[in-house]
Amino acid sequence: MPNRTVVIACATVIEEMLPLMPPDMAYRTLEFGLHAYPAKLHTTLQENIDEVVAAHPGEELTILLGYGLCSQALVGVEARGCTLVLPRVDDCIAIFLGSRSAYNEQAGAEPGSYYLTKGWIEVGETPFSEHERAVQRYGAARAERIFKIMMANYKRLALINTGSYDIDRYRDYAQRTAERFGLRYEEIAGSDALVRKLLDGASDDEFITLLPGQSFQLEHFFGWAKK
Repeated sequence: MPNRTVVIACATVIEEMLPLMPPDMAYRTLEFGLHAYPAKLHTTLQENIDEVVAAHPGEELTILLGYGLCSQALVGVEARGCTLVLPRVDDCIAIFLGSRSAYNEQAGAEPGSYYLTKGWIEVGETPFSEHERAVQRYGAARAERIFKIMMANYKRLALINTGSYDIDRYRDYAQRTAERFGLRYEEIAGSDALVRKLLDGASDDEFITLLPGQSFQLEHFFGWAKK
């Protein structure tokens, strides 16, 4: 039986995966905006998994997911006729930082942080781009009030440099954005370690592996501990 590996990833995460993927590895990219609607993300992801399986009958299929728990959108997503592999993280920030522990360290030291990467800047789905749209829709004064409510708990804008691309153009955007909205700018080192392990077929405690017929549960993310 032929073996095949396919990637399904968020538009922001695929930016980190593409430079490391074998040239013949198939992938699907799902829009970042789905994160605003966890139920829709859940349904869309399951549909794409099922479509990939249907497109490869008779093959032993492994699907690598460029996602985390993502506001519980992944709970209940099922491995139907395939094996699913997912990083054991809450969201993609931990993927960009290289591990769940690296994210926990950042969150503990700087809880009021908003993170940016190339992917987030490219897809234009951030509170900062939303602010510009709100200005056009509601006017500058009301948009400013909305933005202050949205960003009330944020003090730092952190640009994650994963080393996977030229950071200069994104650094300029992040610095200008931080200055515009009164946030402290900081550039922090990311890592492609988790992405590399995912693409290399790792199956250690940093990943959740589902066999056909199994589905993701909250316990996979929170009900485990390293022995």
